[in-house]
Amino acid sequence: MNRYTEIARAMRAQIGQNHRAEHSIRVARCAELLAMRHGLDASRARTAGLLHDLARLWPASRLLEEATRRAYRVDEFERRNPIVLHAPLGAMLAEERFSVRDPEIAAAISAHTLGAAEMSPLARLLFLADALEPERDYAERGALWELALQDLDAAMYATLERTVAYSRSRGYEIAPRTKAALDTFSRMKGKVSTVSTH
Repeated sequence: MNRYTEIARAMRAQIGQNHRAEHSIRVARCAELLAMRHGLDASRARTAGLLHDLARLWPASRLLEEATRRAYRVDEFERRNPIVLHAPLGAMLAEERFSVRDPEIAAAISAHTLGAAEMSPLARLLFLADALEPERDYAERGALWELALQDLDAAMYATLERTVAYSRSRGYEIAPRTKAALDTFSRMKGKVSTVSTH
């Protein structure tokens, strides 16, 4: 059994739900493909994809409890929206339970939900793989995936812009980290972001 298969089996056991595990496998495959397309380390991308949602099914109370237990500083947005804590906690679990001690993988997993002002190429491709895996059901997905295959930064800008527009249309609060990420990729693409967090 190869390392990828071992991690996939252990991930399934950790998550405990087939639907979420299958999503993680699709994300791993998309991340691997993006890495190969853009000359990045496919093995690290695959590992990050497999392990990005380890805490996704935990209830809000457990997410807050586990964050506190690990001395993670919960910000105000996370306190109001504890589901997003699954990302940094997932990075911690990847190290604790899967012995993944690569800080770039940890940073990518931590940023896969909200984004961040500074994101490595690995973090960018994980964010995009999660947002654009084939079972995501929204009209722009296919075009955004094609863009990601060509240009990670342009795809980050377009995907973040779409995420913010969707959040606004639903009356959701925009995470400061998501705004910061959009600002970063707006500047990189020569565009001006007008997003506020409210």
